[in-house]
Amino acid sequence: MTQIFAHRGYSAVFAENTMSAFVAAEKAGADGIELDVQVTKDGEVVVIHDEKVDRTTTGNGFVKDLTFKEIRMFNANKKGEKKEPIPSLIEVLEWMKTNQLICNIELKNGILPYEGMEEKVIKLVREYDLSDRIVISSFNHYSIVLSYRMAPEIETAPLFNERIYMPWVYAQSIRAQGIHPKFSSITEEIIKESMKNGISVRPYTVNKDADIAKLLKINCSALITDDPVKALKMKKQLGKET
Repeated sequence: MTQIFAHRGYSAVFAENTMSAFVAAEKAGADGIELDVQVTKDGEVVVIHDEKVDRTTTGNGFVKDLTFKEIRMFNANKKGEKKEPIPSLIEVLEWMKTNQLICNIELKNGILPYEGMEEKVIKLVREYDLSDRIVISSFNHYSIVLSYRMAPEIETAPLFNERIYMPWVYAQSIRAQGIHPKFSSITEEIIKESMKNGISVRPYTVNKDADIAKLLKINCSALITDDPVKALKMKKQLGKET
């Protein structure tokens, strides 16, 4: 059964990486959410995709140069009427205690190194006793290996946007239980072979009807989409709910 992960929450309708987007994804019946983390000047792990706040909020500047108090003053819902702050990871994990969602935390440390990011995220996940419902992913595979070494009980999954040879072998070599490939870089054969070898495959970002249907038909482990409502509807239509 293919799990449906809401990319940055239900981001097709709500402002990405906001609590509204996450809550809407859960209400829609998504199996999980995907979110991105950066670290503020004073060491708080916050949920935002870009290194800078400019694109998604009313503020400007690098997350790393702003304190948590400063960053919370910006509106992360630029186009909507309702003001929404950038969530802290703590806020999301506290909310997760009220549901059964899986959460894919993407460490955004491929551009800026964020010293100690892995320790901070793992410490919080353990504090909230959510290790069995978290997948840590990153394009920085050194970070993935470090996360596994620190917390072998938390699933890890490397992200990649190019086609790599026998990704299941690579995943096994870094002790990852899953892979998160760019949808356009993956083939049906690679998906099937990876799953056959015990590696979960969760392609991103899958929004077109034909692409969603293709993954549902081959029972891909999961798919990451901006529109969980559409994906869940198609899953029902195709009779892939059990």
